[in-house]
Amino acid sequence: MDKIRFMVVSGFLGAGKTTTMIALAEYMDRNIGKTAIIANDLGANLVDTSLTQTSGCTVAEIGNDCICYQMDNTVDQIRRLRDKEGATFVMSDIPGCGVGALDHVYHTLHDDNADEFTLSPFMVMVDPERLRMIMPEHADINLPEELVYLLKLQLEEADLIVLNKIDLLDESTIDRYMGFLHEACPDIPAMKISAKDKTGIPELAEYLTTHETALKNFSVRNNQEFADAEAKLTWYNRRLYLKTKDGSKIDCNAVVDDLIEGIRMGLIERKRNVPHLKTFATSGNGDFNKASLIGVDYDTEYAQEFLRDHKNMRMIINARAVCESRPLARLMDDALDEVCDKYDLDCQVFFTECFGMADEGR
Repeated sequence: MDKIRFMVVSGFLGAGKTTTMIALAEYMDRNIGKTAIIANDLGANLVDTSLTQTSGCTVAEIGNDCICYQMDNTVDQIRRLRDKEGATFVMSDIPGCGVGALDHVYHTLHDDNADEFTLSPFMVMVDPERLRMIMPEHADINLPEELVYLLKLQLEEADLIVLNKIDLLDESTIDRYMGFLHEACPDIPAMKISAKDKTGIPELAEYLTTHETALKNFSVRNNQEFADAEAKLTWYNRRLYLKTKDGSKIDCNAVVDDLIEGIRMGLIERKRNVPHLKTFATSGNGDFNKASLIGVDYDTEYAQEFLRDHKNMRMIINARAVCESRPLARLMDDALDEVCDKYDLDCQVFFTECFGMADEGR
């Protein structure tokens, strides 16, 4: 049996890992071979899984912890995607500020499953706004220094660095960003893409399917700075159902926008931030809203908005916040209550989890 290619996609919160994996999978399905995606995060009920499913890509979900710490499950999922779905290339992301998959995943697969898997380059995504934190201007985007340290670690871990969202930049600015990456990480190849516009995707796919990992030694085991940085983050996941009390159709885009704005204002009031907030809402029949917020100082970005009014919608909220878990849970409830009152909505909450990396009992 031919080996299956596997790759991990790492990167900072909001760098566009899911959008990039979808763009790669769509291109590779058409031009190279069957490609599958594993959506991975620390919690359950993932926006990324729902978004990937709407694209038509083959997707599996590994939740409740990073793939780094459930390797038996990860190997089983890759085999299932190969045997049941015919995948020849599988890619998985890891939680948004995750570091360490090169050590835990790549070296484990190389040591235990080298006869089954070819390991493509360990890819780290960066977006222009977050990269500014470590560029000469040392931009202050209201994130703690510990998260700046995580970004630096992620770049150090990479086999390949990919600058995403170049559709937001002019050519001279792209050259400046790429020049910085080549100078800061001289031994690591760097490429530029726009996953949104599909720019650079064919070249990236070609590279990933013709190169392999350098399998360098990189570990954050027993790294207290890394542990302190992770402890700054709280994970929040919720799945709910909203409907109008009188059965009338309303502008559900406005509901999503007001909910995110309520969360933003609650964080600002507490002098906290959200490096990444994602929501996915659908009323079925292919109509959905996918929104993203990369900080309280930024505008909400929409990958897609509802095309028509609806009387109900199912919704998933994923947030990765620089905020303690208890106040985060309270402000999320407050924002939801305000929206329900404003639009006269009934709400059923089916699932909620909120935990900090350093919370006792986690």
